[in-house]
Amino acid sequence: MVLKSKNASKPGSPPPKSGPETAVYQRQTRLQHAQERAQDYVEAIAELIAGCGEARATDLAKSLGVTHVTVIRTVQRLQREGLVTTQPYRSIFLTDSGRTLAGKARARHEKVVTFLEALGVAKSTARADAEGIEHHVSDETLKAMEKFLRSSRKGSGKPTRTY
Repeated sequence: MVLKSKNASKPGSPPPKSGPETAVYQRQTRLQHAQERAQDYVEAIAELIAGCGEARATDLAKSLGVTHVTVIRTVQRLQREGLVTTQPYRSIFLTDSGRTLAGKARARHEKVVTFLEALGVAKSTARADAEGIEHHVSDETLKAMEKFLRSSRKGSGKPTRTY
């Protein structure tokens, strides 16, 4: 006899090990990963355009630490989603939607980095940790981080370090 966990449907409970609920959880996870990847790509494209004047697939591959083929496939998906445009043998360009998403992703990233640094985390560690956290932190938590940062600022306008 298989017993269903009492916590199976509660938020924060571990995902079920098998069955239809697992399929739903796996689909949601894949969708979240695809959204993370899209945010990382448009953010990297925007940074390349700002820094180099263009975003080429080879530069994007180097920036993200992936292969050229991976970039091409992901850029094709981003085109279908209306986030980028490309022409054969030309640079990758952000659409208005892509620029908006890149701006939001960059802002979330910077807020998380600033929060971690305010806690005393070293800058390089804060930047590395923010790469994962920025995609998973809820809007509620992000607002709490911002509130903490506002309340911890002193006359210098910089967050104070607390330990």
